[in-house]
Amino acid sequence: MKKELVFATNNLNKLKEVQDLISNKEIKLLSLVDIGCSEDIPETADTIAGNAFLKAEYIYQKYELSCFADDTGLEVEVLEGEPGVKSARYAGEEKNNEENIKLLLFNLENKQNRRAQFKTVISLIMEGVNYEFIGIIKGTITERKMGEKGFGYDAVFMPEGSERTFAQMSLEEKNKISHRAIAVSKLLEFLNK
Repeated sequence: MKKELVFATNNLNKLKEVQDLISNKEIKLLSLVDIGCSEDIPETADTIAGNAFLKAEYIYQKYELSCFADDTGLEVEVLEGEPGVKSARYAGEEKNNEENIKLLLFNLENKQNRRAQFKTVISLIMEGVNYEFIGIIKGTITERKMGEKGFGYDAVFMPEGSERTFAQMSLEEKNKISHRAIAVSKLLEFLNK
């Protein structure tokens, strides 16, 4: 019988990415819509790991279902790790990707060091126990937006060893190397033990 696992996200782009990664016959991935959850789960922690845990714990406590949640942040070296845990709300509470990118590029004007990393933390709660899986990919922030695909900061993040941003890659290409793919593969390895 398939294991049912809830992915606690309202972000349809993330859901699609993770569904593509979990083409596992043993696991049935449920969305928040599938379980009838329409609440906006609070993300009030001051770390990426803390937010992932808050979301997973919320679903586990309220619905008593095994679930996982992720939180991702873009950490820019010269900005001392910003936007980090505030990545989605960098330019304000409305979570506007365009405004976030504009603010980031503005803050990096005339900066030589453009090194950055995407960090994803997945918090999995099963039978009351929390497990954590981390995925990191290093790269640089480009000077302008490049590419139409992806979401968030994908159009300005160029992973190490690539000549293209995440937004210039197909979902399949991105899923081979992304921070989320790394964290999800660790999650799957754990679930398949």
